[in-house]
Amino acid sequence: MKKYPNIFLISILFSFIAFSNVLAGETLSWQDCIKESAKNHPDLIAAQENINQSKAAKQIAGSGLLPQVDGSVSVTTSKSNAGTGAHKSVNNYGYGVNGSQLLFDGFKTVNNVNAAKENIKASQQSFRFTSSEVRLRLRTAFIELLKAQDLIQVTEDIAKIRRSDYELITLRYQSGFEHRGALLTAEANLAQANFQSAQAIRDVELAQRQLTKEMGRTEFIPMSVKGDFTVIDQEKEKPDFESLAKNNPSLQQIIAQKNAAQFGLKSAYANFSPTISGQAGANKSGARWAPQNDQWNLGLSLSVPIFEGGLRLAQVSQADALLKEFQANERSTRDGIVVSLAQAWTSLQDTIGIVEVQNKQLIAAQERATIAEMEYSTGFITYDNWTIIQDNLVQAKTNFLNAQANALLAEANWIQAKGEVLENAS
Repeated sequence: MKKYPNIFLISILFSFIAFSNVLAGETLSWQDCIKESAKNHPDLIAAQENINQSKAAKQIAGSGLLPQVDGSVSVTTSKSNAGTGAHKSVNNYGYGVNGSQLLFDGFKTVNNVNAAKENIKASQQSFRFTSSEVRLRLRTAFIELLKAQDLIQVTEDIAKIRRSDYELITLRYQSGFEHRGALLTAEANLAQANFQSAQAIRDVELAQRQLTKEMGRTEFIPMSVKGDFTVIDQEKEKPDFESLAKNNPSLQQIIAQKNAAQFGLKSAYANFSPTISGQAGANKSGARWAPQNDQWNLGLSLSVPIFEGGLRLAQVSQADALLKEFQANERSTRDGIVVSLAQAWTSLQDTIGIVEVQNKQLIAAQERATIAEMEYSTGFITYDNWTIIQDNLVQAKTNFLNAQANALLAEANWIQAKGEVLENAS
């Protein structure tokens, strides 16, 4: 017969050492993770820079409404042949200031500025969407690590059950009350329990690395998290999904893009309008420095498009198609968000209910296992009946932990479906 007791003790010792190493380091709360992610996550940094680009684009568009002033300094040298074969050099110096001011362009520039304002709103809503996605991934990573930590304890409990089963069956086998198949099954169950304990420790490190990524850390350090499996945002009463959808950042982003496209269409129509500008300038020129000859100019210019090969018509057609595209996207996005909200809420209610069921299943399995162990040890039930009850207990422990974690994940998906962002997380 194989010497499983020593092997079991050695495996427990190595598992304890590995568990101690993998959880060495700091212990983080959910709020700790939020603060780090909000500050360091590269996706949020990139989204913020996109907002900054949109703001710069608005300034670029608005610059056309302000006076445009240029300063210039020039020095030129020319040579002429007076017919005598000699070349005479002539220098000319000049400097001046010239400016222009847009007076009217059919409100094209104004519409471009308004479109840029809407693009800023769109980029801000894009940041909110990114923040919502980051929150979901961060919460998922946090829950997975929390689950992995608790799974170590669950697998240890299962290993103890399998160890107790093995010892009991060994005694009965040695006494001639049990067959070899039962002993081999107990050995296999014990080996599986030991493997699951080692696997649980490896899962902890994997979950730690995922949480490290979602917090925006650049260096991996073993950590643990503290928390429980209580679902706070249960939303027992069915909410108004259509109302919730209105504030979703995905929908708000599409609406801002649609508004920008409307101003873009107006801007395209403005291309058919004449452009009126005022110009003014003051210059000095002369054959020596500093030049003394004064020059100045003041005037208006009018530019009217006549024919450009259908360019402006094509621009209007393009802008109109873009607007219609965003209008269709708005309706599609709104419908999709409503469905996602309904799915997320339904899943949340289902998983909360499953937790209650699995908890009752676990309590029942524990009670049955206690009774069955006494009955089996005294010969009142067969091995086949007893091992089924033990297997149910092992499965019930795992199922309850999985149900708790799934409920938290469903809550995280529900919060993300509502569009809540990382900065407002609790």
